Amino acid sequence: MRNKHLFCHELLARYRACTDRQLEWRLIPMSIQVVRMTHFENASIQKTANVYFDGKCISHNLTLPDGSRKSVGVILPATLEFNTGAPEIMEVLAGQCRVTLADAPASQTYEAGQSFNVPGNSHFTIEVTDTLHYVCHFG
Repeated sequence: MRNKHLFCHELLARYRACTDRQLEWRLIPMSIQVVRMTHFENASIQKTANVYFDGKCISHNLTLPDGSRKSVGVILPATLEFNTGAPEIMEVLAGQCRVTLADAPASQTYEAGQSFNVPGNSHFTIEVTDTLHYVCHFG
């Protein structure tokens, strides 16, 4: 039987040649875990943070070269209601939340790797029990 530790080193050497700058490598005993790191190239970043609800939601606005706007932030444990002007896609990077969209009959749970759409000129309630990291993509 092949030495599992040696096999991991072989895999690591093979994947180090990968040119994808968004990969972060972590050697874990007997396995290799690849974690996708998300970043935006050439973004213009607003230096002043958006602080809402007495600091329970903090974000920074970004503008990409194509003109698209995003905000990147965190929501601390709380139940908050947000209003929208433009349509939004909320991408959950870490944590978990329950969201009730305007006029929705029930709430839905979202976790890391999932997203939800919020129509423009609307509102939603978000319940966060553990710190939520997100990207809001404005439409």
